[in-house]
Amino acid sequence: MSKGIKIVTIGGGSSYTPELIEGFIKRYDELPVRELWLVDIEAGKEKLEIVGNLAKRMVAKAGVPMEIHLTLDRREALKGADFVTTQFRVGLLDARAKDERIPLKYNVIGQETNGPGGLFKGLRTIPIILDICKDIEELCPNAWLINFTNPAGMVTEAVLRHSNIKKVVGLCNVPIGMRMGIAKALKVEPERVHVDFAGLNHMVYGLNVYLDGVSVMDQVIEAMADPENAMTMKNISGLSWEPDFIKGVGVIPCGYHRYYYKTGEMLEEEHEKAAAEGTRAEVVQALEKDLFELYKDPNLDIKPPQLEKRGGAYYSDAACNLINSIYNDKRDIQPVNTRNNGAIASIEDDSAVEVNCIITKEGPKPIAVGDLPVAVRGLVQQIKSFERVAAEAAVTGDYKKAVLALTINPLVQSDKLAKQIVDEMLEAHKEHLPQFFKKVEA
Repeated sequence: MSKGIKIVTIGGGSSYTPELIEGFIKRYDELPVRELWLVDIEAGKEKLEIVGNLAKRMVAKAGVPMEIHLTLDRREALKGADFVTTQFRVGLLDARAKDERIPLKYNVIGQETNGPGGLFKGLRTIPIILDICKDIEELCPNAWLINFTNPAGMVTEAVLRHSNIKKVVGLCNVPIGMRMGIAKALKVEPERVHVDFAGLNHMVYGLNVYLDGVSVMDQVIEAMADPENAMTMKNISGLSWEPDFIKGVGVIPCGYHRYYYKTGEMLEEEHEKAAAEGTRAEVVQALEKDLFELYKDPNLDIKPPQLEKRGGAYYSDAACNLINSIYNDKRDIQPVNTRNNGAIASIEDDSAVEVNCIITKEGPKPIAVGDLPVAVRGLVQQIKSFERVAAEAAVTGDYKKAVLALTINPLVQSDKLAKQIVDEMLEAHKEHLPQFFKKVEA
């Protein structure tokens, strides 16, 4: 591949794109990205131009021969790509605000990737991802699809089950954030820490932790029981864990587990925040506005530090590391979303899981963990059932399946409540859910 690598980023006008550019520049010597195509839709045109111009300034400053192309024509961009990354939001942040606000009316957690919000983000996103898959099959059949679009686990599940694309990897920054949090709690450099990750996207557990190759799990559990070590992300409250619970469960939950193990407190806090400062989407809209004002500055030619506040820390590192390891057959270990293939015993082989993998030029090879501890196995299986039924609802537009998916989800207390929420959210997102309305109109 002496011509260098062609990468296409769908959702190129995202505020996160400068992180990605920085990651590719940093690794240029071993990952020669010659062409980077940033693709967006008409509604994202202005942001695409602002981010694209910043990207061009960053590349010029770094002095690397990377061509940045900006386009609204996805098919034009995809021709002959080696890697396709997806990082889009159907309905933009307005849709996320509805996902967060409507469930609160029913006294249910309103969150981007969990509960009703996660279901509806999946219902909007999956048909678009499957369209992209068809274009990839036709225009760049050998390309790897690297998906960061949330809910990443459900999206990966849908691609594995409902498309012909086999070269797909889902990616999330949660495991990296957990490793960084553990290193901070242990007061050591992150490079010295290794975590055995297994579970699902936004439902991943640390099953064991090693410092310089020696297990320090007891020490980490002890540290996690200390309220000082919240180990969470920008978009999730750092409510501290009940020490007896953490010591009892014996594995390390991720920040998102608070929605399941601390539902009452999280819901109360969400109500308070929504009333005081707006939902997370509304807070992010203000942050994004400021970021794009910064990005417009013709003298800015680096990723501004303010991007950290946006909540996607380490995401570009995860993305660029993964692409680098596939391209260079590095065979290092990274936690990604991929086909289970027996790695977790109690989940079907053909389902998507988030688990440590050896990353090769043939893609991720999952590292078998056997079974999950009985204390967490049931919740993981329940969420997997939710993801599978939700993916099917997204593909078929089957209303009954959507109600079923939400009833299976532990954050919704009854079938009647699930139906009420589905009805209101279907109406609110009608424009982005044609699969549910075609039949009605016909």
